[in-house]
Amino acid sequence: MMSMASGDTMRHVPVMCAEMLEALKPRDGEIHVDCTFGAGGYSRAILEAADTRVYAIDRDPEAIAAGAALVAAFPGRLTLLHGRFAEMETLLARFGITRVDGMVLDIGVSSMQLDEAERGFSFAKDGPLDMRMSREGPSAADVVNGAPYAQLTRIIGVLGEEHHARAIARAIEKARDKSPILTTLALAEIVSKATGGPKGRIHPATRTFQALRIHVNRELEELAQGLAAAERLLRPGGRLAVITFHSLEDRIVKRFLAERAGQTGGPSRHAPDVSGPRPSFSLLFKGHREASEAEVAQNPRARSAKLRAAVRTEAPAFVLDEDALGVKRIAWGHA
Repeated sequence: MMSMASGDTMRHVPVMCAEMLEALKPRDGEIHVDCTFGAGGYSRAILEAADTRVYAIDRDPEAIAAGAALVAAFPGRLTLLHGRFAEMETLLARFGITRVDGMVLDIGVSSMQLDEAERGFSFAKDGPLDMRMSREGPSAADVVNGAPYAQLTRIIGVLGEEHHARAIARAIEKARDKSPILTTLALAEIVSKATGGPKGRIHPATRTFQALRIHVNRELEELAQGLAAAERLLRPGGRLAVITFHSLEDRIVKRFLAERAGQTGGPSRHAPDVSGPRPSFSLLFKGHREASEAEVAQNPRARSAKLRAAVRTEAPAFVLDEDALGVKRIAWGHA
């Protein structure tokens, strides 16, 4: 997302918004779910595209509060739900909603959170080392100052895909023995020194911050459970659009849709031909789509965005297997 102006939900432009609308194709009378409301960009786009009803979910109470102006701008058509999108079935059931026509998930941290130093998601400005989207549970500071070396190494190495995970974990351990690491800039400096300093356009602390954010908010587990909930809620012909920003998330979405669309390959010639479940999704297009060069030039955060989309079939939903999607206990830093 890209900053515009402060003060309301129009201050950010959602990444790949045109491509998202092309995938969902909202129509009058339909019910759509914006699973990651954020600053409300996707919800507004869907509401403006057709006379739809939108239910928008966000685990961040500040995002829900900031969305009041957008609710007022579309009276009777937008409902904001505070909670995790993995729990969308329960959240929507409170309004009698058991089937929907379209759903969008924009996975990761929002620009609104990145731009607010006090949230602790970014090292662009100094702030408390927090990173909790819901403001609940252990913070990034709790993990950095309390997790043992081996766990820190796994978190940074797996969730951040950081090659210097051991050196970074050792540097964190050494620094916190002297005094707690409580701010974003303090951690960024420790990581930068441990990796030999900046060597390109990407700050050396980027992957470590990504890893801590994903760990603190259990984002990969949330994504897998949210995709399964979407599969159960979408009516036949309903459309799903998912935008991801790094390879771990995209890998889960890719595997989920490939399995549900029957694109995982045929049986081995050495094994008996056993028919599996009928495909619960059909892919809208092969592979993924990326942001246009024009959008990336205007909004550098769109550079890593990938959109995958599919249409729900009449087949029953699959049983969720998190391990098959790559969501394993080690990814959460457990032994």
